[in-house]
Amino acid sequence: MKTRAMVLEAFNAPLAMREIEVPALHDREVLVRIDAAGVCGSDVHMWKGEDERTPLPIVLGHEGVGTVVDVKGAKPYVTGEAVKAGDRILWNRGVSCNGCYYCAVLNQPWLCGSRKVYGINRPLSEPPGLNGCYAGNIVLTAFTDIFRIDGDIDPAILVSASCSGATVAHAFGEHHFSLGSSVLIQGPGPLGVYAVAFARRLGASRIFVTGGSAGRLELCKAFGATDVLNRRTTGIEERKEFILGRTGGRGVDVMVETAGDPSAVREGLPLLRVGGAYLSIGFSQPPGVCTVDFFREIVRKNIKIQGVWVSGTRHTWKALKLIEKEQGLFAKMITHRFRLSEANEALSVMASHEALKAVLIP
Repeated sequence: MKTRAMVLEAFNAPLAMREIEVPALHDREVLVRIDAAGVCGSDVHMWKGEDERTPLPIVLGHEGVGTVVDVKGAKPYVTGEAVKAGDRILWNRGVSCNGCYYCAVLNQPWLCGSRKVYGINRPLSEPPGLNGCYAGNIVLTAFTDIFRIDGDIDPAILVSASCSGATVAHAFGEHHFSLGSSVLIQGPGPLGVYAVAFARRLGASRIFVTGGSAGRLELCKAFGATDVLNRRTTGIEERKEFILGRTGGRGVDVMVETAGDPSAVREGLPLLRVGGAYLSIGFSQPPGVCTVDFFREIVRKNIKIQGVWVSGTRHTWKALKLIEKEQGLFAKMITHRFRLSEANEALSVMASHEALKAVLIP
């Protein structure tokens, strides 16, 4: 049996459609038919050769939802039931070793030095070969954590649960969020939209969002943002006056950086109250040095800065459950749908920021 896949063979070059042999399964491996594959902003960085983890050739795509075609032996879901052919599933994109200091002692498998990620650092040459979601099929290895999807739900709206959604769930899990907190979210992309959704669900009283896209800011309002500020039509001082004026002059309790730009950090820290928390999610690639007055902005203000790197299985679970409760809202995130053969066009609209979320439907 063969399947089709869009393969990254050279950086900054179009993905190539290839036919790939589907391998025989080993114990507890699962053959999946891809129903929907998310095209992430990180995929654009990998396509351009900006992610040092990316080997060549590789089948991109770390966000996927699919239907089980076959399973070898007994493979359980995270909830304990057996994985069966015909089930629709979503999986944790990262597979950690479960035996190192970070996995076994700290219980932080996302920090595992041996962590393998579908569509990011698993090349086509690494068995089983079908290691990314830009394909008709993928093979999930024995130690992949898998979730069963119940009910009739559009698979396209679920794909980002395993990336943007899980990463934001991780961020909010790193900080004790008090009911009634004020939150400022920098950046209205997929991470920012999820941050609004989680902040609202956790009981934030005021949710500010700053960004440069009027359409995306309006979507954040639909998700529960109370105030949006367009940085293309407002200045830094104007935004500062607006936010401080609505937080008693103190600044916000929690800031969530999802922009991945040093200028966001420089603007954001003065808007955080004394004793507040700054959660940084957006820096998936090195954007350059960010200069901060450490004494005045961090030490003297006694603030907590939390870097957030990827996610774990429990975070993916939380994101999945959030989407299941808000299907209509999350459907609005999907702005573009493409066939598998149109993966290059999908990368293009993500690179230009024309799309908030593009999805491949193989």
